[in-house]
Amino acid sequence: MSRFLSKDQLEGFEKYKYNSIDTSILSTYVMHPFWNWCVQFCPVWVAPNLLTFSGFLLTVINFLLFSYYDYGFHALSKENFTNDSIPNWVWAVTAVNLFVAYTLDGIDGKQARRTGSSGPLGELFDHGLDSYSTVLIPTCLYSIFGRDELTPLRFYFVIWNIFLNFYLTHWEKYNTGVMFLPWGYDFTMLGSCILLLVTSLIGPSAWHVTLPGGLTPGVVFEIVLYFSAIITSQTVILWNIYKSYRDGTGKMRPFIEAVRPLFPLAIFFILSTAWALYSPNDVINKGPRLFYILTGTIFSNINCRLIVSQMSDTCCESFNDLLIPYAAVVFACLYGVSEAVELVLLSLLTALVSVAHIYYGTHVVQEMCEHFKISCFKIKSKSN
Repeated sequence: MSRFLSKDQLEGFEKYKYNSIDTSILSTYVMHPFWNWCVQFCPVWVAPNLLTFSGFLLTVINFLLFSYYDYGFHALSKENFTNDSIPNWVWAVTAVNLFVAYTLDGIDGKQARRTGSSGPLGELFDHGLDSYSTVLIPTCLYSIFGRDELTPLRFYFVIWNIFLNFYLTHWEKYNTGVMFLPWGYDFTMLGSCILLLVTSLIGPSAWHVTLPGGLTPGVVFEIVLYFSAIITSQTVILWNIYKSYRDGTGKMRPFIEAVRPLFPLAIFFILSTAWALYSPNDVINKGPRLFYILTGTIFSNINCRLIVSQMSDTCCESFNDLLIPYAAVVFACLYGVSEAVELVLLSLLTALVSVAHIYYGTHVVQEMCEHFKISCFKIKSKSN
């Protein structure tokens, strides 16, 4: 059986030490004290990865709920030709699910230290699942505003902005050796929980109003995400990388090796955006949810491979194999196929890359467990 982790990567994981800096006021003074209180109620026999996976499953449940009640993001549009409707309880349940998922993500590392089960698998497992949630969570929020506020194409770029922030954080660590936790994450997660909860109380129609200057809440949401990313994430990341080279504190990789992780993401962005912009059948409007989850799945795979490289201190891949079938479908669709064929190809490609990504993730976890002689969802007995 082929293996996804090389000998060098496994040996690199053996030397790995978690190194992060968190300067967020919200995280330091509000969330960490809350999480320290919460983790006390978690039984010591519960494995940290079980907490991580449970939180991830809650985001999957949220995604599936909105997929059922608002598959095409028409529920809040004026025409709503699909007659979709989102019950108030869905907003409340997804708000609670998201807050619990956020909390579990906050206490898994504390549970690992509390039970003496910290290790590289925990961080890889945590951040790998987080990379998938970068598409699962935003698509739920899109249902609040719908197509009338943000077109599927505009929301596609909003998602890519989120992808970029997440990816650059790990690219930053690949070059500096330090995980600088972004300020925007905690504010975004709490803000999303509050937004969903308030929507359950006042109804989504309250967000469909015209604000001073002709703006709408959906446009404000879009603008805030872009500018907060530029101010609190992207510029800070570039500065931290520059400073690590200037002061000689980082990995000091040659330029080509330093930017190598950006190659597969750039290729993917170009292919994906070309499909979204130039599809003869306007696929981004005809099947936005499938298009988003397909994009998010491939992004997660590219990001997971970067996480493996930065944690094992090995050279990152410059190309991702999932881009081969993706490029083939994109070129076929751009060349010209019927709407029905394009949507079938979109569905089949989504299924293919989803299976491939899950296969990759499960096998990487298995190889890590085998190498370190541990179990992913069980705490190793100290007597062993």
